[in-house]
Amino acid sequence: MFDGRLIFRCSRCKVCAIVPQQPSADEAYLDFLDKYESGGAASADDLRLLMEQEKIVRPKKEIDAFLKSAKAEGDPLLEGIMRSEQDFIVDLRTMEEPPPEYGSPVEGLPVDPAISQVLAGKGIEKLYKFQEDAVKKILQGRDVVVTAPTASGKTEAFCIPVLEKIGEVILRDGPLRKDKGVIRAIFVYPTKALSRDQLPKIRELAEPLGVRAAVLDGDTPDAERSRFLEHLPDILVTNFDVLHYHMMHRTTFSRSLHTARFLIVDEAHVYTGVFGANVHHIIKRLERLAGTMQIVAASATLPNAGEFCRVLFGRKMEVVQGRGRRGRIHLAIIFPSLRSRRSLTMDLVKASAEEKHRTIAFSGSHLGAELTAFYAARQGVSIRVHRAGLTAKARAEVEAMFKSGQLSAISATPTLELGLDIGDVDAIVSNIVPVNRLVQRIGRAARRGQQGYAFLALGNDPISQYYKSHPDDYLSDQEHAYTDPENPFVMEYQVLAMACDRAISMAESKPVWDTLQKLVSKGMITSANNRFSADLRRAREYLKEYSIRGIGSRVDIKLAGKIVGDRSLPQALEELHSNAVYFLAGRRYRVKELHFEKNRQPFAELEVLPGDYPYYTKALTDEWPSIIEVYERKKVFGIEVAYCSLKIDKKVLGYANIEIGQEVAQGKKVLFEKPLEFEFMTKGFVFRAPHPLGESSKADDEEYVQMSGFHASEHVVIEGSAMITGGASQDLGGISLGSSGLIFVYDGSVGGNGASKALYDRLDRAFGRALSILSECPCRSESGCPRCTYSYRCGNNNEYLHKPAAIEVMRRIAGGEATEIGEEIAGERALV
Repeated sequence: MFDGRLIFRCSRCKVCAIVPQQPSADEAYLDFLDKYESGGAASADDLRLLMEQEKIVRPKKEIDAFLKSAKAEGDPLLEGIMRSEQDFIVDLRTMEEPPPEYGSPVEGLPVDPAISQVLAGKGIEKLYKFQEDAVKKILQGRDVVVTAPTASGKTEAFCIPVLEKIGEVILRDGPLRKDKGVIRAIFVYPTKALSRDQLPKIRELAEPLGVRAAVLDGDTPDAERSRFLEHLPDILVTNFDVLHYHMMHRTTFSRSLHTARFLIVDEAHVYTGVFGANVHHIIKRLERLAGTMQIVAASATLPNAGEFCRVLFGRKMEVVQGRGRRGRIHLAIIFPSLRSRRSLTMDLVKASAEEKHRTIAFSGSHLGAELTAFYAARQGVSIRVHRAGLTAKARAEVEAMFKSGQLSAISATPTLELGLDIGDVDAIVSNIVPVNRLVQRIGRAARRGQQGYAFLALGNDPISQYYKSHPDDYLSDQEHAYTDPENPFVMEYQVLAMACDRAISMAESKPVWDTLQKLVSKGMITSANNRFSADLRRAREYLKEYSIRGIGSRVDIKLAGKIVGDRSLPQALEELHSNAVYFLAGRRYRVKELHFEKNRQPFAELEVLPGDYPYYTKALTDEWPSIIEVYERKKVFGIEVAYCSLKIDKKVLGYANIEIGQEVAQGKKVLFEKPLEFEFMTKGFVFRAPHPLGESSKADDEEYVQMSGFHASEHVVIEGSAMITGGASQDLGGISLGSSGLIFVYDGSVGGNGASKALYDRLDRAFGRALSILSECPCRSESGCPRCTYSYRCGNNNEYLHKPAAIEVMRRIAGGEATEIGEEIAGERALV
């Protein structure tokens, strides 16, 4: 069972029983015999009733009530899924958007009649109320963020007023540079694929008005690029990578950006963490060259959209919120009691495909997406993988195959949360994500008004266990987007790029003075005549390998000498060490060799594994934190907590083989003769947890109980906080230092990404949630289980965990026991 207990059923004796987890199957069987002989076993015919009493499955009458309430009786897909004997149905509800609120007729909009005629030609008689509100605010010159689900009409909300304002500028400026054209507005999308997907929609509105729109990005052919520069469009459609590159290289194209007066940023919720910090500075650099622009952003629904966009854009943004439009959708939340989440996901994808429902299955990681496709294909499902790390050509092929009906399902990472047009979708299967991201994913389904389905597959993790008992909390725990523009590593690269754009005057230097001095000391920038100028050759070489989407070096992935993908450090060391099993586009490969030497671009050579190879690998890691600078301190209950800059020394010591389908380690751990080493700077927080003296005093090895209790506490504080922080746990790392009680939680990106600050700001709630998860999990194992103390990211293979000690630690925290951080203790074992 999910919590380690076992179900025994004897068909000969016609008895059954549920017994606690034991160290071995023999001991569990003896437990069963004791129950049988003492009369504690139930009749085999009562197994279903016993499972209902233990909340392994829902009572049938409750399932009937769910289906009746949802008006889904007789629905072949839901009937089969809801009556599973392996899962607990947490909730079933029907999501129906209320009728959209309409605004004025398009003829009454304060825009050029030609725009109204274009809208009427598209069959739009009235805008939605939120669209009209956005149009009016943007026309008034305000900086606006429009938040609404996928396919709800955000494009019209920002296109209409921007086209009107471009028309006004053209009328005012007359034939200025008529032969060459002038860029008046920049529309930015997070991916090249999305830019090209949205261009026809923009042109449909713009071209009847004589306004030209064109894409320029890294995939634009040379001939098309030349035509673009010869006659510039009114609207440039691009991405921030292109703006960053051309500004710092002072290209002809970069000079054409100086006339832009409007910056439109679609899918703004994507720009979190390190990516968002870079985007913040790129916008500042753009406005430094072009002057202050009016900024309009469009975003998925966020509870903190105004605050997040204020940080991202560096100014106050007015929020206009809209609702989506779609068909009726049944949302089922399902907990896998007698199997793994992956097995549940497979059945959901297969069942949807068998009922001819076109399906997207979302996973939280590229490995998860690959495994879903791998298993589903074995079940006969026509499915392909869509994720970052694949080539643009490979992703476009998957999109086209799904849109044309050649595929019945796609296994995706969050790449498909964006508004790419991939055709009709009927069903969504999702891993656990914050509810507003789930709604964003659900926005993919039932766009034609057809019946839609959404399945939230809970899993083997603490937060899933919590939501099994508290489903209403899931529906209220929303994602808070975060980013940190003050990331010192981002600032170093971006200030250097700023100096490449144009020399920095003394008047401009104050906000970035410390960073400038660091760059001067490195010889990248020189100071003379009250100006800071970049050594362009050295600076551009230094910036050459820098990616605004993630700081630090990457490891290229090669197959037969050809680059087929890449992974960023430090994560790459865990996934691409020698002999690691790596999933790529639904197939498995072994890393033949990792080339990781100084002053060389690192790369991993892959070789194909046979299709029946039974394992994949999980790295064994070791980390050591050092506090560099404390930014702030506070008390949470009685615990002193410090938010600080940290240096993390990371080592990959070896790996364990994980059996596919069983998801457990097999055989001995493999340890490297020479560990892989990498150090990086980041941000995080530290606190000293109170000692579990009650539990440790009962043990023969007190130190083991204490260190294992702290390690388990670190796991559950991070894993259990995911929804409180909006899914930030996936961007975090954690270290507990032996029996000292010191627990470090840090950003998993070089330089930081803002995730640890999001948790630091909500740590009181995280502590409370951690105690609930530990206390409510029914497992009796001393080490806990995947639903309470385990972490799939654990670098110690989920060893050194002690659930009772962790419960005592969290109870002492909740009770107000006071601790101070004190000093780090050398020689303690770091558990990650």
